[in-house]
Amino acid sequence: MRNDHVTLRSTAVFDLLAPRSPAVPVQVELRYDTRDPYAVVAAFRTGRAGWVEWVFARDLLADGLIAAAGEGDVRIRPAADDPEVVVIELSSPSGHAMFEAAAQELADFLDRTYDLIVPGNENLWVSVDDALGHLLSNDLS
Repeated sequence: MRNDHVTLRSTAVFDLLAPRSPAVPVQVELRYDTRDPYAVVAAFRTGRAGWVEWVFARDLLADGLIAAAGEGDVRIRPAADDPEVVVIELSSPSGHAMFEAAAQELADFLDRTYDLIVPGNENLWVSVDDALGHLLSNDLS
């Protein structure tokens, strides 16, 4: 495990798509933390003080830039009519949201994460003891 942890942050605007309505711009903060090297966080601004965070695999983001990816709550794919746009679908028991984002902006963010940790080297940054300790402490609360 490495001890020189870094958190990348990047802001973006995704367009929230709704049937029969114009797209609504939503501020999004993308984060990548070397403490959780397999994951990307997308925090969506929901109002003046609110944020909703979604955590998903970095590989899912990479795959979704090229072809349809994801089988669960997060699905990412290139837009059918515009290769410069990526569609991100989020589903939960409380609802479903579909966003469009600039493919280049997401690719640039992903490239910055690769500058920190090359794909395939994530395991060098993970401490199994720390992860188990975190899981066990949360399980007991």
